[in-house]
Amino acid sequence: MFRVLTIAREYGSGGASIARKVAESLGWELLDKALILEIARQARVESDQVRRYDERVDSWLHRVTRRGLWHGAFDGVAAVAEEDFLDAETVAGLSRPVIEAAYERGKCVIVGRGSQCVLQNRADAFHVFIYAPWRERVARIERRLPAGADAEAAIRSTDRQRAEYIRLNFGCHWSDPHLYHLLISSVAGEDAVAAIITEALAGGSLTRAGQSAPAADRALPESRNA
Repeated sequence: MFRVLTIAREYGSGGASIARKVAESLGWELLDKALILEIARQARVESDQVRRYDERVDSWLHRVTRRGLWHGAFDGVAAVAEEDFLDAETVAGLSRPVIEAAYERGKCVIVGRGSQCVLQNRADAFHVFIYAPWRERVARIERRLPAGADAEAAIRSTDRQRAEYIRLNFGCHWSDPHLYHLLISSVAGEDAVAAIITEALAGGSLTRAGQSAPAADRALPESRNA
């Protein structure tokens, strides 16, 4: 039986809401905002600080400077303790043990944060990717942003950050269909998609995509932010 569900999602696809509905239906723990809170607790910082770097990547210059400081590349510069230096890479590193601990507890739905990569070799973890038509994504994000904000630019930027976050921190390609058991569009509605995912989990005997699992054997649909 599957005991953990990971949900990766395009920005504006409704994936977070669908994850919440699945968790409520199953009576499972939802790790989305709760994951941020746990990382903040372990890092001994405010959750807003973690949220600032959540599923993001540091600039190239920041990464080079960071490694130089920690490894003594710059003469005359005081050493910086890693635990006192919060950035996107540190937050990503802290997310891995939180995800692994959640897996050990079981009965949880984990949203993003590379969980599909961290738990890729766990036979009882079920992985889903949720996408949506471009117009629906834009409409959904426009409802969240202040009037006049560029929803399309926000979608492109967020998806790009998530893909790069996965590549740099976990060595996976976010849009690789073989990471997932199920690729599903939210166009049918959040309730319907949540029900489909719940039903798929109940099967309990699916194997990896590309073997006997019913996951699509095609690439994810290309979107304008690719």
